[in-house]
Amino acid sequence: MTKPLALTGRRIAVTRAREQAPELSGKLIALGAEVIELPLIRVSKDVSLDALADVMLEFGSYDWLVFSSANGVRYFFEEFRRIFDDIRSLGLIRFACIGDATAQAITALHLKIECRPEAPTAEALATALIATGSLDSAKVLVVVGSLNRDTLVDQLTAAGGIVDTLQVYKTEQTDLSAEPAAADFRARGADAILFASSSAVQSFVDQAAALKLAPGAMRPLAGSIGPQTSDTMKQLGLPIDFTAKTPGLDAFVEALVKKLGK
Repeated sequence: MTKPLALTGRRIAVTRAREQAPELSGKLIALGAEVIELPLIRVSKDVSLDALADVMLEFGSYDWLVFSSANGVRYFFEEFRRIFDDIRSLGLIRFACIGDATAQAITALHLKIECRPEAPTAEALATALIATGSLDSAKVLVVVGSLNRDTLVDQLTAAGGIVDTLQVYKTEQTDLSAEPAAADFRARGADAILFASSSAVQSFVDQAAALKLAPGAMRPLAGSIGPQTSDTMKQLGLPIDFTAKTPGLDAFVEALVKKLGK
């Protein structure tokens, strides 16, 4: 008799942006889960051409290029390749980042990461960069999205870095009120709902009416991918039933399986 898969018969709600959901959904489906995709946020390119021109005109003078998300890597290099036709135009700039997905996006371009802290937080990245001893009067370009905090920039500046930022994408809430998946979630609920970003948590709370469970619907356990998402969940009053041991999709799925197994 074939042993059932770890998530057979389980309904799991995934709240990532529509274009980012398939990777996580695929891992869950491979374990036998029924996946409900609730794309609470939308991520899209958003670059000021004037700001981009300013950065690219002096690009050769930067010592560090810093990324905090795979979206930043994707949209930055779309613009970089549009402007330059040779990867050698990067010069001798050094790369720093946080997070597995961000690191994978950089290494997929055959670029070496010279600074990556173990903890995927802005604070940890600032500490790691400062520890290199290379920041005094160094020029640093931090690639950001519309919701990035100022923590990293503030700490690098305080350590003597000359820091510029370049926004290349924006994160917006989506309206799920008319989505069939949201209607299914309201009617039947789920075994668990997975939050992989603070912006998804905020959108879930803001759209509470559109996602309110019907009487008798299964109330899901709530999972967090990491510290920043957990902090937002606590601030907004959402329970945290399980958290990834280390931020990343594989660890997130592992925590889910362990929790539901109990």
